Amino acid sequence: MDILRTKTVEQSIRDTEEPRFRLRRALGAPDLVGVGIGAIIGTGIFVLTGVAAATSSGPAIAVSFVVAGIAAALAALCYAEFASMLPVAGSAYTFSYASLGEFLAWIIGWDLVSCA
Repeated sequence: MDILRTKTVEQSIRDTEEPRFRLRRALGAPDLVGVGIGAIIGTGIFVLTGVAAATSSGPAIAVSFVVAGIAAALAALCYAEFASMLPVAGSAYTFSYASLGEFLAWIIGWDLVSCA
């Protein structure tokens, strides 16, 4: 058993073409609006940055927001590149399985589950 084995892009696509692994398109407009509202309301992290900015920071807080925005944009571009190279469901788990190996993909998958 090789814990660092990887899966090719072709194998990943073949695996998702089986009928039992296909995703159903079940979200409608109300579901998507609900997800969007939940994401907007659930951004409590901005409350903490506002408190920290008001109590213990100076004008450099604007620079830190710009740096964080650039980092988020670069991460989004990385995900877009991965999704165009490996067009299957699975997000970071699938991308890491194809590039880093099964063991690291397993760790990343559990990290995603534990953060949710």
